[in-house]
Amino acid sequence: MSDMLRAPAETKYADELAYLESVDTGPKPFSWRLSPRMVRLFVLGSERADGLDREIPQKWFGDRSFVERSIVTLASDRGLLLIGDPGTGKSWLAELLSAAICGNSTLVVQGTAGTTEDHIKYSWNVSMVIARGQSRESMIPSPIMTAMEQGVIGRFEELTRSTSDVQDALISILSEKYVSIPELDRDNIVFAQPGFSIIATANSRDRGVNDLSSALKRRFNFVRIPVVTNKRSEAEIVRFRTEELLRRHRIELEVPPTLLDILLQSFADLRAAASAATSDDEKLESALSTAEQIGVLEDAVLHSQFFGDRTLRAGTLAGSLVGSLARRSPEDLAILNKYLHGVVEPRAKADGGDWDGFLDGGRQAIASLS
Repeated sequence: MSDMLRAPAETKYADELAYLESVDTGPKPFSWRLSPRMVRLFVLGSERADGLDREIPQKWFGDRSFVERSIVTLASDRGLLLIGDPGTGKSWLAELLSAAICGNSTLVVQGTAGTTEDHIKYSWNVSMVIARGQSRESMIPSPIMTAMEQGVIGRFEELTRSTSDVQDALISILSEKYVSIPELDRDNIVFAQPGFSIIATANSRDRGVNDLSSALKRRFNFVRIPVVTNKRSEAEIVRFRTEELLRRHRIELEVPPTLLDILLQSFADLRAAASAATSDDEKLESALSTAEQIGVLEDAVLHSQFFGDRTLRAGTLAGSLVGSLARRSPEDLAILNKYLHGVVEPRAKADGGDWDGFLDGGRQAIASLS
């Protein structure tokens, strides 16, 4: 793990997965590594009532019904589509489920406008084809085809970013469970092994980009992941991710609870302002997701570590917030300036403390960008 910039979940939590597998006595669908109960426990963390002799920390924060429905879908060998706004943890949930179920979360296709049918089926090693002709040895299987052959889970990120012809190529895979290779005379069908399934993710804000066909929708069970609105849950997510960041960078820096509260309150205020806005020009371009909160805090922590006195201060946090959210000029800068003068300034006068530093840092950041 020390040689990886970011270890996949099955590597990062290998010890936990091995432990859960050793104590797992529940029934397992297909060739699953863990039973559905243990998969849920791995994702959502253990409780005293689970009777384990070690604690399993929570890794995904959200309603347990979303996780349970996702697990049940995969146990029925149907495709699973996780859909929601940016930053709701869709990809992270998909990775955790894949790691727990089959021990491999890396068979991923990234959907883009440039994704082709070859990316979800197969392509050819041109030099081998020239030298020896087309054969199974000269074929390059896609991550999805590899998942079919191994009986594990393949992942398709941002499904609605890919074009309709690419999406339609999934229909036969999800319904027929095999891929034909017409270029070959023999050994020209790859059948999916038991345990194969697909977890796809889609951004609800991409609606209208490349809408899914009715036929493809029928092959997926939809699980909609809502934006986290509970402040306590959101604080747990941000704290969890920040602790991971500090460990990865080997940074010994404390995030004061008061500054975390200011960050959470600021995003809550800006979301409320966006909801009340009557036009797009009155809204920040940012989705104001939990993931963006984590990015703001990460930026402030690293700035404090490398260019500050290794103490996280309110002014640094405000500078990171402005720098991260001001994507359009002058529209976003005007919105943030209005927020500072209309909300933060009265709060600083009433409460003082870190709100004063947050106000000053925000003003300086806006001035530098104006």
